[in-house]
Amino acid sequence: MNETFAYELHGIRTAELARQAQHDRLVREAKRARRGGRNGSHEGERRVSATRAADRFTRAA
Repeated sequence: MNETFAYELHGIRTAELARQAQHDRLVREAKRARRGGRNGSHEGERRVSATRAADRFTRAA
């Protein structure tokens, strides 16, 4: 194989890998943003149960 041709193939493959990595980062960021968008408005808040622990259990005899 010609040395110049091999070098050009290497450059093409490097560019493909860089594009794929950028795409993967964008997908990961979009997923994170979607999760954050759903839960972001309640940042720091937790779900509170309507029943207390004392109400859930009966008294021992």
